Amino acid sequence: MHVDFLPDIILGNIFSYLSLQDLRSSSLVCKRWYSILNDEDNDVWRLHCIHKLAEEVLSSDLLSSTPTYKTKLKAFHHAWNPEDCSRNIYIKPNGFTIHRNPVAQSTDAVRGKIGFSHGRHAWEVVWEGPLGTVAVVGIATKEATLQTHGYIALLGSDDQSWGWNLVDNHLLHNGDSQGNYPTLNNAPKYQVGERIRVILDCDDNTLAFERNYEFLGVAFRGLPEKLLYPSVSAVYGHTEVSMVYLEKFFS
Repeated sequence: MHVDFLPDIILGNIFSYLSLQDLRSSSLVCKRWYSILNDEDNDVWRLHCIHKLAEEVLSSDLLSSTPTYKTKLKAFHHAWNPEDCSRNIYIKPNGFTIHRNPVAQSTDAVRGKIGFSHGRHAWEVVWEGPLGTVAVVGIATKEATLQTHGYIALLGSDDQSWGWNLVDNHLLHNGDSQGNYPTLNNAPKYQVGERIRVILDCDDNTLAFERNYEFLGVAFRGLPEKLLYPSVSAVYGHTEVSMVYLEKFFS
C-alpha cells in the first residue's frame, strides 16, 4: 500500500519511532504530514513523552505550564544539563530537578542543556528546598565557573553571569550588586515553591523576571550577543531546584 493511503493513526504510529530531527524533516514533506505533526497533543508526541520522560514527572504538576505533549518534550530537551554542572550537583531521575549534595564551604551551579543567542525565551524555576544564605537565579555563558570555595553568590560573581539573589533581592553581575530587585518598597522575599519565570530577550538584550505570574520588570540590559544559558547557583545542602523551559517566541 502506498503511504498516501495509510490512515492517520498508522502514520502517527510510524512517526512515533522517528527521532525529533526526522520529525522536523517529515513535517516539511507535505501538508498532510505537517497537519499530523502540528497537533501537539496527539499520539506521536504522547508516545515520545512516554519513551523519554519519567512517569513521575508526567503525572506531577511540575509540567503544568507545558499543556501539550510536544511542549513537555521540548522542556525535557532544554532541562538541566547533567554534563554541565558542579560535581556537587546531580540531576534527579525526573530530568528536571537538581539536587545539591551537602558539601561544606562550597557554592555550586548548573547550566541548562541549550543556550540562546537570538529570539525571546522563557522558563520557570522552582526552588523546592531551603534557600540557605545565597540562592541565585539567572543566566550564564559557557565561560562562567560552576563551583567555588565558600558560600557566595556564584552566579553574578563574574562578567560571564547575571543573577537575582532570592535571599536579599539583589541583582548581581561582575561581582557587584546592581541594585535591589524588584524596585518596590518592601518587596516580598521569595517563598520556597513559588514559580519564577525568567524571560530572556536576545533581540533586545534584556533579562526580566516574573514571580507567580506578576511581571517584576527588566532586571538587566545590554546583555552580550553570546550563547546564554539558564543557570542557578546554590549553597544549601540537599536543596533542590527545578527548571521547565516554556517556549521560544518572537516579538
